[in-house]
Amino acid sequence: MAAATIDAEEVILGTGTVIHPTAILCGPDGGRARRIELGDHCYIGEGVQIRCPEFRLGDHGKLHHHTNVHGYLPCTIGHNAWIGQYTIIDSIGGTTIGDNCGIGAHSQLWSHIKYGDTLAGCRFLDEKPLMIGKDVWFVGHCIVSPIVAGDRAMAMVGSVVTRDMEPNHVYGGSPAVDLTAKVGPQFADVPLADRVARLRALLVESGVDGRTIRIAATAADVTDDEHTWFVVDARTYTKRNTPAELAFMKFLLPARGKFTPA
Repeated sequence: MAAATIDAEEVILGTGTVIHPTAILCGPDGGRARRIELGDHCYIGEGVQIRCPEFRLGDHGKLHHHTNVHGYLPCTIGHNAWIGQYTIIDSIGGTTIGDNCGIGAHSQLWSHIKYGDTLAGCRFLDEKPLMIGKDVWFVGHCIVSPIVAGDRAMAMVGSVVTRDMEPNHVYGGSPAVDLTAKVGPQFADVPLADRVARLRALLVESGVDGRTIRIAATAADVTDDEHTWFVVDARTYTKRNTPAELAFMKFLLPARGKFTPA
């Protein structure tokens, strides 16, 4: 099978990362990128195009088929990203997407607005960073202007987001409005003890050999540096790339639980 086209001065590909042979990873306008970095166990699907001077994707990130990432400034995406097919991510103004984010299929995320004739008086010209926090979810078919989205914010399917999103608020409509008072936040408060019990039950349910895995409520409960520890309150794990750890992470993602390397 032919290899994907990767053209960069520095290329870092993590363990277990799969890139479809039709994918293209390069700099803007087809030139050479400065740096392309993909974390461990990522997936870059059929026809994906990444055309940025610098691009970074964290561990367990998935860019599904015909996603397009482009721009003249760096684009950084955190761990556990799930980006649906035919999504556009623009980085002309620079784009940062935090850990554990989901971007549903056919969505468009923009960091600029530019086309009208400013000489003739067009007032609509803007380039600024698109800043997406952690655990943000754009459900699908969303269009997002250059905004700041707080951690855990959520936009319902088909939303057109033109203003900043407050943390753990839910938005919907065109233009999107805050629906949190009506539908509640994306994340509810769950007692730590309940989350610990739930994760232990999930480990059993997964069928993974748990002899190398330990579950702790807090970092203070970690007692050795030999096992893979999943720390529930911090949502982190001690990454060792063992088969059991990888199998459990695959079982948890995308919706049962998200953990990032400590």
